[in-house]
Parts: sequence; C-alpha cells; structure tokens
Amino acid sequence: MDSKYLLLIYLTVGLFLCLIAGKIVKQFKLPNVTGYILMGLFAGIVMGTHQMEALFGKNMAEEMVAKFDVIKDLATGFIAFSIGTEFEFKYIKKLGKSPIVIACCESLGAVILVAVGIYFITGNIQLALIMGAIAAATDPAATILVARQYKAKGIVTRTLIPVVAIDDATALMSYGICVALARALTGSVSVMTFIEPIKEIFGSLLFGLCLGVIFTILIKFYTGRGNRLAITIAMVAFCVSISSIDVLQFSPLLACMAMSITVVNISHRWEPVFEQMDRMTPPIFMLFFFVTGAGMDISILPKVGLIGMVYIVVRVIGKIAGAYMGAKISHAHPNVQKYLGIGLIPQAGVAIGLAMMCGAVVPQYSNEITAIVVCGTIIYELIGPILTKVMLVRIGEIQMDAK
Repeated sequence: MDSKYLLLIYLTVGLFLCLIAGKIVKQFKLPNVTGYILMGLFAGIVMGTHQMEALFGKNMAEEMVAKFDVIKDLATGFIAFSIGTEFEFKYIKKLGKSPIVIACCESLGAVILVAVGIYFITGNIQLALIMGAIAAATDPAATILVARQYKAKGIVTRTLIPVVAIDDATALMSYGICVALARALTGSVSVMTFIEPIKEIFGSLLFGLCLGVIFTILIKFYTGRGNRLAITIAMVAFCVSISSIDVLQFSPLLACMAMSITVVNISHRWEPVFEQMDRMTPPIFMLFFFVTGAGMDISILPKVGLIGMVYIVVRVIGKIAGAYMGAKISHAHPNVQKYLGIGLIPQAGVAIGLAMMCGAVVPQYSNEITAIVVCGTIIYELIGPILTKVMLVRIGEIQMDAK
C-alpha cells in the first residue's frame, strides 16, 4: 500500500482508538490523557509483535511512531502556544512572584535531591550531576490537558499553569550548569558550555516575540474565522519548524509560548482566535498522547535497577518538596503550598531530549541514562495525570459533576 494512504489509515485507527479509550476511562473516572496513553501502549504492543512483523514485513509500531513525528511536534507547539495565553500581564500581576519562585525551587529541589541520591549509591559525581539536571524537566502537556478537560478553576490551577511553563526554562538552565560542572571534572569545560543554554532560552524568547508581533498584525487585517485559524496553524507550524533547525537550536516550547504571550499582551483580538484554536486541537492532542504511548517500550522497566528506582522516587520527592518551599517563601495560598507539587510529576519529551544529549558528556553511561529516563517517562506519564486530577478534586478545583 502507498505510504501516504497508510498514514491516513494510521490517523483513522489512532483517532477511533482514542475515542474508545476516552469512553472506557470515563467509566473509571480517569483522565482522558491516561486513556490515550494506555491505548497507544496497547496498540504499540500489538503492532510490534513478531506476528505483525512477519505479516507486513516490518515493525508497524515503529513505522507508525515515525510517521506521526510531525504530529507530535505540532501538538507540542500548540500545547506551548495555549500555555502562553495564561501569561496575560494583568493576570500574572495578580499572582505576583509565586510562579517564578516556585518554578525555580521545584527545579532546584529535583536537581539536588536526585544528584545526592545517585551519588550516594554510585559514588560517581558526573553521573549524579547529569541525572539531577534531567530530573528538573517537567512535561506541561499532561498536566495542562487534565486541568482543561475538567475545567479546573482555583488558585492552585491558576498558579500551576505558569509554573509548568516556566519550568522548561529552569530545566534548560539547570542542565547547562550541571553539564558544565560535570565537564569541569574531566577538564573539558568551555565557555560554550555555559553560553549554549542561555542562547537557547533567550534566542527562543526573542524569536517567539518577533513572531508574536507578526501574528498580531496578521489577525488585525484578516478578520474571518477561517483566515484566523489558518494564520494560527501556519504560525505555530512555522515557529516549531524554524526553532528545530540545527543551526539555531531554539526550544519550540519556549518560542511558541513567547509568541502567544506577545499576542495576548499587545492585541485585544486574541480571545476569539484562541477559542477557535481550542476547538480544533483536541484530535491533535489525542494523537500526541496515543503516539507517546505507542512509542513506550515497557520491556525496559525491569532493567533500570537501583539507580532507576532512586531517580524515579527521589525526583517526585524533590519536585513536591521544592514546590512547597517555593510556595512557602513566596507566601502563596496554603493549598498551593501543600498540593501544587503533585501537578509537576509528568515528564516526557524535554527530559528524553536532554538524556540523549548526555552521550557527549558521560558516554559510558549514555545507554543507562536513556533507559532510566524513558522508564521514568512511562511511569510519570501514566500516574501523573491521575494524581493531578485527584489533587484538584480534593481541593475543590474540579467540580464533582465534572469527574
């Protein structure tokens, strides 16, 4: 069969399986995100069997994940773009310094505790620093979509969204510092080790700001709903594609977020544009989590060993403890202090990307680090959305009739 038609079949099957998964998990009062990931995991296992490979002459699961790469990139862009809409300055002004302080503290908490834990059991300071750096990253997608699915409202939700957004920048900074320290121990540190993460962060923000200005001009001249939706899709796709060019090495997450932050703060036309986008993106997000599940290899779970167990458990403790300290320092609402850290458990794309980059720093541990982070991703992505929902229900930010 022609590959372009095969892609359409994958799209059809993926969307229908997600719809079925949504109905199933609703019976157990679980978030849709969990259902999409589990269904993708099931589909990946079935399509990756030897029988399927013998029948079609190739690994169907691997091919599907590869063909959906562009959808994952686009979904990441839309997720970041939608997060940026929460950064309206008059709204952030009401929240005060809490999101920034909490984001810095929860990242630092994960870095320090994981690094100390790994060093305690291995005695290897380089490995400890690298694992600590990766621990800082949080996946905003799962948390944000749970909050939106159940229309969560309240001080914890309002604080959580900017915290997970800022987390991407703090994770990159933590990674840059820890890698520099790890390289310094081998005598291979250079100025570029410190400059690269700074360039990535500020380059991404500047690029996103410029695109945000262009976006604002375009929606001023094109007032039709269809035209504005086309502009939104085109701008997000352009932002993701250009940010991913090797020469630039910008963060698509930060760039797309900066673009929407710019739009919401300099344009008064943004609300109807983004409302229309919210109606268009659910199928993209379905496929994003479906493919995330399909790409998970659960066979690595027994292989992570003591280092993996320490990483997986201690990172959660670091995130929750760090968020608590940050909220306490910034005098945030008591519910924010006690519960916000639970929403920071998910971890996915950014962490896996950082793990793959570690090969140049500690090549002897490259495979082990990747296996541990992928294993952590499987566990975090499955339990994170559930714990986030339970937390938001408990504090009353998800209404009982929405469960």
